[in-house]
Amino acid sequence: MQNNCFLLYGANGYTGRLIADLAADYGLQPILSGRNENEIRLLASQLKCSYQIADLNNQAQLNNILSQVPVVLHAAGPFHQTAKPMIEACLQTNTHYLDITGEIPVFEMAKTYNTAAERNKLMIMPGAGFDVVPTDCLSLYLKNRLPDAIDLKIAFASLGGSLSHGTATTMADSLGEGSAARVNGKIVKTSLGQKGMWVDFGSKKIFVMSIPWGDISTAYHSTNIKNIETYTAISPNIYRLLKLQGLYNWALKTMVIRNLIKRKIKNRPAGPSGVARSKAKSLVWAQVQNADGKKLHATLSGPDGYTLTAHSSLIITKKVLNGNFKPGYQTPASSYGPDLILEVPGVDRQTATVNI
Repeated sequence: MQNNCFLLYGANGYTGRLIADLAADYGLQPILSGRNENEIRLLASQLKCSYQIADLNNQAQLNNILSQVPVVLHAAGPFHQTAKPMIEACLQTNTHYLDITGEIPVFEMAKTYNTAAERNKLMIMPGAGFDVVPTDCLSLYLKNRLPDAIDLKIAFASLGGSLSHGTATTMADSLGEGSAARVNGKIVKTSLGQKGMWVDFGSKKIFVMSIPWGDISTAYHSTNIKNIETYTAISPNIYRLLKLQGLYNWALKTMVIRNLIKRKIKNRPAGPSGVARSKAKSLVWAQVQNADGKKLHATLSGPDGYTLTAHSSLIITKKVLNGNFKPGYQTPASSYGPDLILEVPGVDRQTATVNI
């Protein structure tokens, strides 16, 4: 097996295809994998790649394939269902684990395998894509410049983008479940959109509301900042409607509603077109504050989230294949530092200081 080969599981999904298409630009040869043989075989033929079929529920089959590669880049969500069996198979086969999740429970679950990964000299890194590379890197960047920071706020926005089937389905599975924040080092449940504010992303001001983004877990690991809130862009009008969510959250949690929404998702395009992605842009803002009230904020701008995910996940995969990794559970910034995000083409970072 050449040292530029890795297993790309979920290669037939929207983001998996983007990663597969871009892999050659990084000198990498993905072995395409998933459980849908017809789709995987067709994609492998188009890209002139090898492929292996595996079902996450077939442990022997999965272990056999993973034993042939040093790294798996797991792109088949929803990760709250798929990450655990893949991580456990990786530990059995001495395979480094990467994925592109943004789900807090998945990050917290992955942490529990830290000791086993360290013992096997393996790295477990969920969140190697837009969730959470740019936000994680920006958080550590600010923490390094204000070491006594005790509060972190993170916000992101997408200009001109749309959701893939996988992302939308994961969101449907979370309907009615509320949000989360980190308070005094602990993850606490909050209502979705409990807080809202206007954020200056540099190019424009955008209204954002609080959501349960992965950094509630990962930024704490990277920075040790004990109070963390995460936000995303939303229309102020929709935000006002969401403030009434307590009246209908019970309905959103029912399988009838969730399955109805999932059926509607399947009838939509798999994800944004190449033209749409080329015109879209992702924006990230983060701010830290210390006990004296000193604030420092920074912004990032870059390609759309799916394009960024394809680049960042392959950049990390290549590092691991070259022997550049830290054993155990890692976040992107904890392993590769705050400037990792600047390796993604088209990313720009700016910093400003605000004293109060």
